[in-house]
Amino acid sequence: MPENNVEAEVRSFISPRQYEELIEFFKKNGHFVNEDYQITYYFSGENDLRMQKNNFFAKIWLKKGKIHDAYREEIEIKFDRNDFDKMETALLVIGFEVSVKWFRKRVTFEWNDASVMLDFTEGYGYIIELEKICSEKEKEKVYEELKLMMKELGIEMTQKEVFDEHFQYYKSNWRKILGIN
Repeated sequence: MPENNVEAEVRSFISPRQYEELIEFFKKNGHFVNEDYQITYYFSGENDLRMQKNNFFAKIWLKKGKIHDAYREEIEIKFDRNDFDKMETALLVIGFEVSVKWFRKRVTFEWNDASVMLDFTEGYGYIIELEKICSEKEKEKVYEELKLMMKELGIEMTQKEVFDEHFQYYKSNWRKILGIN
């Protein structure tokens, strides 16, 4: 049996009004999972290595492939949220640098067998993301299903290139945008 360790996802930037409308839609038509506040650090290097502390736990994870790809393999390790600063110190000591910090409010729902995340990230904007975890073999089929679900919601998907440009701008300017020295 294939291991389900590939995240297939679609995403789009949305307006603040769409964000509020979608929250109401999913409260009525989906299943509320949780509301969360997440602090996420992206680390330097060839791979997409991240660390996050949220309301429930902390984790470090590696996403294979390129950022904003439609599907990527993930390796995730959860740890106690109280050890977040120690994990950051360990990564810094072995040579990683924090390249980006995110501060995000996330509301998660389940809808039609998919996870729906409605995000507001400080200095970055509002985003809807639909995702399913699947096997390598299923990833293209699942991705097409997610695209249809986004269409059903009446939301046009933001192109990968737009996300890449927005992310590169944020990555270069996040300290100034957030007022962090």
